Amino acid sequence: MKVLFATTNLAKVKKYKKALEEKGIELITINDLDFKLNIDENGKNAIENAYIKAKTYYDVTKMTTIGMDNCLFIEELPEEKQPGTHVRRINGKELTDEEMIVYYTNLVKEYGGRLTAKWVYGMVIYNGEEKKEYTWTKSDFYLVDKPCNKRNPGYPLDSISVMPENNQYWLELTEEEKRKSTEKNDKDGVIEFIVNNIKNRR
Repeated sequence: MKVLFATTNLAKVKKYKKALEEKGIELITINDLDFKLNIDENGKNAIENAYIKAKTYYDVTKMTTIGMDNCLFIEELPEEKQPGTHVRRINGKELTDEEMIVYYTNLVKEYGGRLTAKWVYGMVIYNGEEKKEYTWTKSDFYLVDKPCNKRNPGYPLDSISVMPENNQYWLELTEEEKRKSTEKNDKDGVIEFIVNNIKNRR
């Protein structure tokens, strides 16, 4: 079964694509369509933005659609400086990966060189009749003002993310260390959510 994942971020797709194919679900993305919609992601949180994406693309394609978004909360920042849902859009501009690294390292420098952060994710599946929601949170980590040399395309802040339990950059962890640092309901929970709410309604 083909399902549209309303994203152009190949890193997001890669994370789930193989596991879903093993369950009989083929992900296609906005990159596979011959058009791209301009969406006003004006939701107050990740779930609202995920729903906006899913519904907008479903209305055009009539294909069951997955929308996903994430919010970044930084403990030491005042409310007016919280990235929230606008992690990549700063002052109305959509930043590239490298521009994000520069912006956030400078922000961290303003506040002493290390900030405590948390990702909150939201995913919505919409089929024209109903929406299913799923949200999960990654454990607290540190944003630092000096990036490591490694890059994860599509996830630029991984380069300045340090895990508190071992004081290492996320991108320098082994796969086993990453697995232990990640909430149990991250990848496995997302796969289960998608499978249960797509295959069971076929």
